[in-house]
Amino acid sequence: MKRIVLLLAFSFAASGVVAQELTGTLKKIKDSGAISLGIRETSVPFSYLDEKQNAIGYSIDLCEKVVEAVKSELKLPNLTVRRIPVVSQTRIPLVANGTVDLECGSTTNTLTRHKQAEFSHITFIGGTRLLVKAKSGIKEVEDLRGRSVSVSQGTTNERVIKALSDRLNLGIKILNVKDHGEGFLTLESGRVDANVSDDIQLMGLRSKARNPNDYVVTGRLLSYEPFGLMFRRNDADFKLLVNRTLSNLMRSGEMEKIYDKWFTPLGAPMTQTIRTAFEIQALPE
Repeated sequence: MKRIVLLLAFSFAASGVVAQELTGTLKKIKDSGAISLGIRETSVPFSYLDEKQNAIGYSIDLCEKVVEAVKSELKLPNLTVRRIPVVSQTRIPLVANGTVDLECGSTTNTLTRHKQAEFSHITFIGGTRLLVKAKSGIKEVEDLRGRSVSVSQGTTNERVIKALSDRLNLGIKILNVKDHGEGFLTLESGRVDANVSDDIQLMGLRSKARNPNDYVVTGRLLSYEPFGLMFRRNDADFKLLVNRTLSNLMRSGEMEKIYDKWFTPLGAPMTQTIRTAFEIQALPE
């Protein structure tokens, strides 16, 4: 009997040790006492800098919920949060090489990108459209024949507009820019006839213009863009923590409140497609 008790005690002790073992991102965070978030500086309304140069936005709010979950999981109430600026060209490499633990921007979840990084549950669904000057007369992509557009380099939007130009023989001239803010400046200054990006981000750029009525988001959706938070591959424990956090927000209804906070002021209330996606991903514990 004594031997059985000792064996049981050893078994429970061993299982406790196993349960406390950390790997991957959670171990990195525990060992360093810090988590690194990748932020965008001009990706309205997902991640951008306010007047005090603080990162704010829809994706920032979601990442802050994940940070709170990490603090609780690792018992690190004083966890240091580092915010590292990223752009379209650097976001995936910085996640892949371990510089950024969680990217809090506006990145489309694609199968090709899964070769380099992992994605959370879908947090938003949009599509490629055009931002033009209201007096330009441009309504659809076909109206850009022989004209010029700006688009952030390394984005799905870049691939979409180039493919359409080739397929429809439009001869569109492509000006690559580093981020959404620079893309808008090229349109504002008259260097291009349209800025190409995801519809909601174009609405965000328009809202920040000196004279928003001078611009219009136009055209049909040219692509399907499901966004997610991005982190390193092959890290099941961190992925579970991120998705558990998002599922809890979706199940409780808090996700809808966060969504309304950032998108309703832009005239973009939650679509039925996004609502359905949230309902499907509101996994039970």
